[in-house]
Amino acid sequence: MLFHSSLRKELSRSFGATLVVLVTIVMTMMLIRTLGLASKGSVNPSDVLLVMAYTVLGYMPTILSLSLFVAIVGTLSRMYRDSEMVIWFSSGRGLVDFVLPLFRFAWPVLLMIAALALVGWPWANAQTQGMREQYERRGDLERIAPGEFRESSGRNRVFFIDKDTPDSATANNVFISSIERNLQIITSARSGRIESQGDTRYLMLNNGQRLERSLDEKSLKISEFDTYGAKVGSDVATASDATPLRARPTLQLIADPTSANLGELAWRVGLLFAGANFVLLALTLSNVNPRVGRSGNLLLALFAFVVYFNLLNLGQSWIGSGRIGMVSFLLALHGGILLASMLWLAKRNNNWGLRARRAASPSLPVHRT
Repeated sequence: MLFHSSLRKELSRSFGATLVVLVTIVMTMMLIRTLGLASKGSVNPSDVLLVMAYTVLGYMPTILSLSLFVAIVGTLSRMYRDSEMVIWFSSGRGLVDFVLPLFRFAWPVLLMIAALALVGWPWANAQTQGMREQYERRGDLERIAPGEFRESSGRNRVFFIDKDTPDSATANNVFISSIERNLQIITSARSGRIESQGDTRYLMLNNGQRLERSLDEKSLKISEFDTYGAKVGSDVATASDATPLRARPTLQLIADPTSANLGELAWRVGLLFAGANFVLLALTLSNVNPRVGRSGNLLLALFAFVVYFNLLNLGQSWIGSGRIGMVSFLLALHGGILLASMLWLAKRNNNWGLRARRAASPSLPVHRT
């Protein structure tokens, strides 16, 4: 039908343009954020683009929901401004007749939101978390950079080298400051080299001096050495068992229904329900009043989007703390918004209002004396 095809074509153009703009904005913001993490030493500088790609993939459900919402509001608002809606209303179409073509256009997007929220979101976060943990667990020697003071993985030592050789196996003018056994130990040497003994690596220092100062007592011990070995790391990394909630697979959340897991599960499932509700909300919010301006309803739609997602995040924390059940929250938030949207849509479709009821009521006879 002409009604369905014309509406879907314009929605497709608007959705594609909105999606490109939002993805570009998010990628720019994530690039700046990832570069900041790399400058602080939390992310490997060589993995900046990969971390940014995983981060953007994790936020794609939210981006798709907002793109769908803005596309529907923008398309229907333009049709109101150009009096196309008046033509459709005059031909016997009502707002309820827009529900079916809108959902025919939106169902592939809703499937993508569900897949990305339930599978893509935890997978992308797990990849990012694994890369960050691997970079944090790197050996002390990998942290050392010529001309810079660097902390060890345990943050109890500070290393400094003047310069290293092309093979990165030896270094000149080595400085190590550490705190061990209530002692502040400062070691300096003219040169050093890397030696491996089993799974542990040592920095063998040559022609240096070692200073030991007690933190409690005012005692000082100075010794000189020709060769001294300092442990600087292990090749076997110890992995942490604590996986963040956002990085846990959805099946793991279902298998272990703790309060925190149910809160995360409600947030993921809520993204799909929110996307479906946004279709109805966009239909009810797209009415344009020429006296208000072109951007009035769009600002109202963005405000509704922000409030909805803030309530979704608030519900996750409430479920995680045990203040409310998962099913109760889903019914209260998403079911309540669905019911309110349907009532609002019925009101606008049937022109329900106080003035209409007053006009329909019979007038009382007036007696004049």
